[in-house]
Amino acid sequence: MRFVSTRIAAGLCGGMVLAMSVPASAAVDAKLLEMLKANGSISPAQYAELQTELSKDQQAQQQAASQQIKKDDLTAFEQKVAWAAKTQFKGDVRVRQETVKIDGESNNGGRDKNRQRIRARLGAYSEINPQVDTGIRIATGGGDDARSTNQDLDNYFDKKQIWLDQAYIDFHPKAVENLHLIGGKMSQPWVSMGDIIWDNDINPEGLAATYKYPLGGKTELFGSAGHYTLKDNVDGDGVQFRHDLRLYAGQLGARFAPTDSLKVTLGGSVYAYDNDKDSRCTTTTTPCALAVNGNSTTDFRLYEGFGQVDISNLPVPLTLYGQYVVNGGTSSDQDTAWLTGFKTRLYVFNLDYNYRDVQRNAVVGAFTDSDFANGTTGSRGHKFKVGYDIDKNFALGATYYMADADYASRTQTDAKTNTLQLDVEAKF
Repeated sequence: MRFVSTRIAAGLCGGMVLAMSVPASAAVDAKLLEMLKANGSISPAQYAELQTELSKDQQAQQQAASQQIKKDDLTAFEQKVAWAAKTQFKGDVRVRQETVKIDGESNNGGRDKNRQRIRARLGAYSEINPQVDTGIRIATGGGDDARSTNQDLDNYFDKKQIWLDQAYIDFHPKAVENLHLIGGKMSQPWVSMGDIIWDNDINPEGLAATYKYPLGGKTELFGSAGHYTLKDNVDGDGVQFRHDLRLYAGQLGARFAPTDSLKVTLGGSVYAYDNDKDSRCTTTTTPCALAVNGNSTTDFRLYEGFGQVDISNLPVPLTLYGQYVVNGGTSSDQDTAWLTGFKTRLYVFNLDYNYRDVQRNAVVGAFTDSDFANGTTGSRGHKFKVGYDIDKNFALGATYYMADADYASRTQTDAKTNTLQLDVEAKF
């Protein structure tokens, strides 16, 4: 009996050592167990106990293998759709009732309007890698109107046009923090404190660079520069670069906070056009020129100063803003424009008011605000806007433009030009 016990122990020890030292498959382990039983190295009770343990090990191995397969498959899937996790889709839909009334215009066939309009925009914005972003946006509107993404509800339920509104690449190298190099059709890379130079719907096309430089504390410098092509071979004298209508833009400004409740933004901009002498509209088609909607000059070099003050320790938050523009490229004496206004929130309402005076040749008629004074220069007056948030990303709005315009009416100057817009807007 002692000899048998020794054999059993030796067999068990040998089998266990072999099992631990050799990563055998379950089939080999089962075969080894049968051999130990056959040569009497283990008793029936030991055999049953080891077989139970082997069965548990086999199940654990199968589960681990299954989990590893699932993990590997999931990792491969995650790699394939990693771009989706770094892509955002944003958009909005707006329904508008608009009434335009201009002195001297007939109610039928004139420039007066009483219409319903829609705007729809959808964009995809993705991080390609830690240094590169890109964006694509489509929008309703007309291909010949850079200042609007609206479509009239008209023409027997016809399909509404969709256009490419943005398409750009934004390279922000890690080596230079806060530097962005942007190419394509982009949102406006400069800071705007009003819309007498640029309508909000305009997305320039070309190359731009933006940069922010923190000075410490609550102060930072910001700036931008850009080159934009507006019309290829505008003078008809050749396809070389020098014959294109171009815009060179530069801006420099600063943001600082003298106190915790006071923030200030100040800056200046230059918008200089090259070959703009050839930009006068000589046809009835659009777009055909810069000098439209009241302009009598084709020379544009705009110098802008702007500022904004945000005050937060009042009973209601208050923002004061303004801009001043001089067209230094024209010999016309109607070369200045200015705007001043304020924003606040009163209870559940967002309020925005400004007054502006835009002389005939102070800004480019093709790009100025398309809603004020029916989109014309040589105008002055008020803008009132109120908004109410019904729910998250769902709001009502009303905007009223009350202007005196020299070129909005085809029959008289200094014509009262009033516009009312009622909006319902949903964002996602």
